[in-house]
Amino acid sequence: MLICSTLHIIDKVVIILTHHYGYLLKVLSGCMKASMDNALASMDLTSAQGHIMGYLAQRSQPPCSRDIEETFHMSHPTVSGLLSRLEKKDFIELRPDETDRRCKRIYVLPKGDELHETMNRVILDNEAQVVAGFSPEEREQLLSFRRRMLHNLREGSPSP
Repeated sequence: MLICSTLHIIDKVVIILTHHYGYLLKVLSGCMKASMDNALASMDLTSAQGHIMGYLAQRSQPPCSRDIEETFHMSHPTVSGLLSRLEKKDFIELRPDETDRRCKRIYVLPKGDELHETMNRVILDNEAQVVAGFSPEEREQLLSFRRRMLHNLREGSPSP
C-alpha cells in the first residue's frame, strides 16, 4: 500500500513526465522492486540478492561467480559482495571447483530453497496486481508490446 501512495505523490508532482514511456516503466519497476524488497526484508535480503537466489534456484549445476557476472552484467566486486553477504546469512555456500582453482561453485542451502518459494509468491502477487482488470487479450498485448520495446532497444531499430 505504501508503494501506491508513493506513486500517487510522484504523479501529482511530476505530471509532465507521465507521458514518457521510460518514466512510467521506471516507476513501475521501482514499485515492483519496492514490493520485493518489502517481502524479503523479513529475511534481511534485498531484491538484488533475491534475483541472484532466483537465478541459482533455476540452475541444474552450481555456477561460478563469473556466470553471475555475465548473466546480470555486474562487476566482479559487486557479485563478490552479494555472494559474501548471502553466504554469511546461510543462503548459499561457496566451494572450490574440483578442476578449476579460480572458480568457487555456488551451492544453495536449505534456507535458500525456502527463499525461492517466498520470491515466487511475491512475483506472482506483483504480476497479478499489475494486470488486475486486464482482459487475457490485453495481458498478451502488453507482453507483446514490452517484448517489441526490448527488441527495439537491443537491435536499434523497430521490429515489424
